[in-house]
Amino acid sequence: MSSTALSAASSAKKAAPGLVLGAIGVVFGDIGTSPLYTLRECLKAAGGITQTNVFGIVSLILWSIIIVVTLKYVSFVMRADNEGEGGILALTALASGVAPVRLRGVLLTLGVFGAAMFYGDSMITPAISVISAVEGVTLVDPHLTEWIVPISLVILTGLFKLQKRGTGAVGTVFGPVMIVWFVTLAALGVSHIVTHTAIVQAVSPLYAVKFVAQAPATAFVVLGSVFLALTGGEALYADMGHFGKKPIRLAWLLLVLPSLVLNYFGQAALVLEKPSAIAQPFFQSAPDWALVPLVLLATAATIIASQAVISGAFSMTKQAVQLGFLPRIPVVHTSTHEIGQVYVPFINVTLYAAVVFLVVFFKSSDNLAAAYGIAVASTMLLTTLLMYFITHCLWRWKPLATAAVILPLALVDAVFVSSNVSKVLEGGWFPLLAGGVLFTVMTTWHKGRETIVDKMKTDNMPLVALIHSLCDGAHSPPRVNGTAVFPGGVVDMAPSAFLHNLKHNGVMHQTNIFLAGTTDNVPHVPDERKATVVDLGHECYAVTVHYGFMEIPNVPFILELAQKQMPNWKYEPADTSFFLARDTVMATGESKTMPLWREKLFAFLARNAAQAAEYYSLPANRVVEMGGQINI
Repeated sequence: MSSTALSAASSAKKAAPGLVLGAIGVVFGDIGTSPLYTLRECLKAAGGITQTNVFGIVSLILWSIIIVVTLKYVSFVMRADNEGEGGILALTALASGVAPVRLRGVLLTLGVFGAAMFYGDSMITPAISVISAVEGVTLVDPHLTEWIVPISLVILTGLFKLQKRGTGAVGTVFGPVMIVWFVTLAALGVSHIVTHTAIVQAVSPLYAVKFVAQAPATAFVVLGSVFLALTGGEALYADMGHFGKKPIRLAWLLLVLPSLVLNYFGQAALVLEKPSAIAQPFFQSAPDWALVPLVLLATAATIIASQAVISGAFSMTKQAVQLGFLPRIPVVHTSTHEIGQVYVPFINVTLYAAVVFLVVFFKSSDNLAAAYGIAVASTMLLTTLLMYFITHCLWRWKPLATAAVILPLALVDAVFVSSNVSKVLEGGWFPLLAGGVLFTVMTTWHKGRETIVDKMKTDNMPLVALIHSLCDGAHSPPRVNGTAVFPGGVVDMAPSAFLHNLKHNGVMHQTNIFLAGTTDNVPHVPDERKATVVDLGHECYAVTVHYGFMEIPNVPFILELAQKQMPNWKYEPADTSFFLARDTVMATGESKTMPLWREKLFAFLARNAAQAAEYYSLPANRVVEMGGQINI
């Protein structure tokens, strides 16, 4: 993602058509496949087909899309880019950097909760998208109903199995396929609007207001299904770093929005003319000869929608690791020239297991629709709350202007969240459960790391004082040839691996380099600002490394940058050894900041984190690990 963002920013003017095409193929898959099930679920929640229901619901869908997606995300939230990057974690980093210090912990908690809910969405989107497309085969042959789940599982298994190959090759066809999809949506909609032109009157918001006023309780329940039309809205912001604001806005306003509106209105016209079409209004809007091609096209579109969400989960994981909310997880780069194309095996397996469970347990898109919405609605509300700090603290809007924008948006989001609460027992419990587990893991890891750092600052000696006490005295340890590098330390503190080496081997290398990394609240840090070297004397150097939250540490590359500030030393891989502390974390129940169960969870996560050598991109044959134990 990181290099994709950079290349998008640098070549936006030259490659605008290509970026628009890419945005159509990647960004809009989720929201673009919502017509498969949204109107059907809304009419079911409303209790059936009446002219008031149909006109009111399609008007609600239209104005929900305009308010939430077009006005909130496309026009407002996308202005809050973190050096070109978007998404709930990028927004959290931006907001926490400008908010009052006393509130930063609260903002981080909100951002982590939103990220956890995003993972819940990543589990449901592939399941409901693919199964809703496959359900179209029942119109071809009703006897194929029992094959819906097996066919869906085969498609999803193939999709997750292909993740390790990367999305570069497949991505080139995403755009054209999705253009065909959106043009098809528009054509199907127009074909029925022209036969029932009265449906165009539902463009007026008065029909939505009338529907809500006549039956407020029913309308409140229906809003939980109307929200299904908005579930891809957060992706517009999350994928901003891939393509830039302008291509996403152009694609949305010129193709995606008109196609979605025309299709929803066309389905509404169809069910008014043919009430029996309520079972599958999307597929029954096509003529008989086009049914099989439409099922195949819908399946391709849902695969693309699923791919975008899965890739987003990989990228979110990389950000969470860098920001200190998840332990080190192996990340595989699937492209030699695009560092943003990553594959996270553990996340892939976890998502696959969750998706299989959802398909087997819920069995239909009707049932899955009940589980869909609460996670995304929660993330959208949190995005609005974070935007308050952007407008107030970063953009310096006047309080009245901030309130005039934030309060209505927060009210709309709160209504959608509360309307989806009614679906918790019907299936919404799953994303909440998954998100709750992930939120617990992420906050536990973050708090545990803080505890470890505090303990190191208490137990370990300050680095400068230790170096001078060792090298200025009469009994300084013998020096051996070569360079010793100690990655992963705490700024100004002696790293554990250095202390272990002194204790067990009783020597120091001729040159010693102490690396302490920090993650800044920006996606990328320029190379010239990545490494700051402080000469401690006695050929010992403290290097403070600054990473962006979209970057993965690469110690050899940092050493190449650092040597420019160290005229008497040159990085020679064959003469350099990397010393890592492989400490075992033990839960003792003595922590003042975490209960025993969280201590044990943190210890479990620490034991199962990826190898530091792999995470730091160290040459395996030059790594020395020094073991120890940390009691928390």
